[in-house]
Amino acid sequence: MKTYINDLLKRLPLLSVIFLFLGCNDDFMDRVPTTSISSESFFNSVSDLKTYTDGFYSYLSSPILDGGSDNIAHHNSGSTIDQMMRGGITPQNAAVWSWTQLRNINFFLENYNRVTGNKADIDHYAGIARFFRARFYIEKVRTYGDVPWYSHSLKTLDTELLHKKQDPRTLIVDSIFADLDFAVEHIQPKGHKSTITKWAALAQMAQFALYEGTFRKYHTYLGLDQTAASFLEKAANAADEIMTKGEFSISKTGGVDRAYRELFISENLQANPETILYLDYDKSLNVRRNAHTVLDYEWALSQSLMETYLMKDGTRFTEQHNYKTKDIHSIFENRDPRLSQTFMVPGFQSVNAESPHRLKPTLGGYNQIKFYPEVVDMISWEAAYTDAFVFRYAEILLIYAEAKAELGKLTSQSDLDRSVNLLRERVNMPKMLLSQVQSDIDPVLKSYFRNVSGEQAGVILEIRRERRIELACEGFRQTDLFRWESGALLEDQQQGMYVKGLGAMDVTGDGKVDIAILASSAETGPISSLPEDVKKGLTLYYLKDDNGNNTSFYLENGTNGHIMFTVARDNKKDFVAPKHYYYPIANSEMVLNGSNLVQSYGW
Repeated sequence: MKTYINDLLKRLPLLSVIFLFLGCNDDFMDRVPTTSISSESFFNSVSDLKTYTDGFYSYLSSPILDGGSDNIAHHNSGSTIDQMMRGGITPQNAAVWSWTQLRNINFFLENYNRVTGNKADIDHYAGIARFFRARFYIEKVRTYGDVPWYSHSLKTLDTELLHKKQDPRTLIVDSIFADLDFAVEHIQPKGHKSTITKWAALAQMAQFALYEGTFRKYHTYLGLDQTAASFLEKAANAADEIMTKGEFSISKTGGVDRAYRELFISENLQANPETILYLDYDKSLNVRRNAHTVLDYEWALSQSLMETYLMKDGTRFTEQHNYKTKDIHSIFENRDPRLSQTFMVPGFQSVNAESPHRLKPTLGGYNQIKFYPEVVDMISWEAAYTDAFVFRYAEILLIYAEAKAELGKLTSQSDLDRSVNLLRERVNMPKMLLSQVQSDIDPVLKSYFRNVSGEQAGVILEIRRERRIELACEGFRQTDLFRWESGALLEDQQQGMYVKGLGAMDVTGDGKVDIAILASSAETGPISSLPEDVKKGLTLYYLKDDNGNNTSFYLENGTNGHIMFTVARDNKKDFVAPKHYYYPIANSEMVLNGSNLVQSYGW
C-alpha cells in the first residue's frame, strides 16, 4: 500500500513545478500564460505520463457529512444552499469559478501523444486524464447547468474562445460521456485501488448517468425529459458490468453489529472487497485527514433521517406507537443495525475519553459516529489515517436498482436480490420484497416525493429510503434531492431529539442524569430538588441567555418537544425552483467575459 504513495511523494517537487507553471495567472477562465512548461522537454516517456497524471489525484475527495441537506439537523457553519435560500448569495457576491484543473488536464491531453512507447500504456494515461476532465465538467454541470466546453488549454491570445458563451447542457453532457467512454475502454482493469482503474471509470459513468437521467426526467422545464431513459439505461448497464465482471462484493467483516461501521474506520481499504476507488491515508507518511470532527463538533443528524431507518423486522418506524415522542434511548430499540453504526447510541465513549460522551442539545442531540476513529492518536485535528472511499460497491448496487426502477424495468425480485438486498443482508435485515413495496406504499415517503408516480412508484420510494440509509453522511443527499427535483425539502426546519420536558436527563444510558435543559439560568426549578453533588455534575443548557435573548435552540412546544433551531425559525429558508438548483455566475465573471455569458437558469 505504501509503495504507491512513496513513489508519488518522491515526485511531488516535479509535480509542483508543473502545476505552478500551469496554474498561474488566474483571471477570467484561468488563462494559460504564454510561458509554460516545455512540452518537448517533459513528454518523452510513459513514466512522464504517469508522473503528470499522478498530480490529478489531488482533485479527488471523500465527504464525511451531508451538508446542506435534510440529513443534518443543524450545522454551525451552514452551507452554500442555506445561504442561497436566505438571499445571502447573489450574482454580486458569488464566488468566481475556477478552471485551473481543466487547464492542467487539457495541457496533458494536448501533449501526451508526443510520447513513444506501448500504445496501450499511453492510452491508459490518456484515459485517466479524460476521467478527470469528465469529473471536472460533471461538477460544473451540477453547479451551473450550461457552461463553456474547452477541449484544449487556452492561451492569452485566444480572445474569441475566452469570451465565448456557455455551450448547452446537451453538448457538455455528451462530451463528458465521450471522455468516460474512452476512459472505460482504455484504462487498465488491474491496479492498486487508490489509482484509477477501468472499474472506477465505470463507477463514474454509472453515477453520472443516473444523475443526468433522473435530473432530465424530473426537471421537465428543461424539455429534456424524453432523453432521460437513454442515460438511465447507461447507468444500469455500467453498474451491471461492474456487478457481473468486477469481482467486487459487500464486505461483512465485523459481523452484523460492526460490518457497516468497519467500512468507515478502516486503515486498509485496499483489502476490502467493496472498494472500487479510495483515498489512501497513511500514518507513517503523515498523510492524514480530519475524521474526528463528525462527533459533536459543528453538526448533528436529523430526526427526519433517524425516522427513515426501518425496524429490525422490516416494518416502518413511522408506524410505531408514539414514534414522534420516543426519546434518545428508545429510538434505537429493535432498529436496522445501521442506525446505531451511524448515530451515537447513549453510552458511546470515545477511545480518548474517561467517561461516555454527553451530547449537545445545541446541535440537536443526534450525534454522528460514522467515520469517527477508534484509535487514540487519530482524535485530534488532521490526525486520522483511516482510508476513505471515492467509489464503493454498495453505491453501484443502489445505482443499478434505482436506474432499473426509474425505467420501469425493475420487474423481477431477482433485481432486488442482486442489489439492494445484498446491503440488507450485511446487517441481517429482511429482504425488500417487490410485491410488498409495490402494494403498500409508505405514505411518509410519498409525502416527501410527490412527483414520483407510475407502476413502480413504490419500489422507487423504497430504493430512495435504502440509498438515504446506506449512503448517509457520505455527501450524496443534497445532490440526490436536487436530481429528484425535491429541493423544496430543504426549506423544512429540521429537528433534533425529543425532550420530554425541562430539567435534567440521562443521555449516557447509565441511569444517572448528565445534562439539563432549562428556560434560563434564573429558572432552576426543574432541578431544584436534585442533590447538590448531582447538580454540580450537570452540563447546563438554557433556552434564553442572561439578557433574556433566545439562544441557538428551542423546544418545539415551548417546554417540551423536539429540539429546533432559532436561526431556522427567525431566518426562514425559501427554496425558489428552478433557480436554486443552480449557482449564480459572479457578475465579475460576466464583465470579464464581455457580456457573452448568460446568467444561470432562474437567476
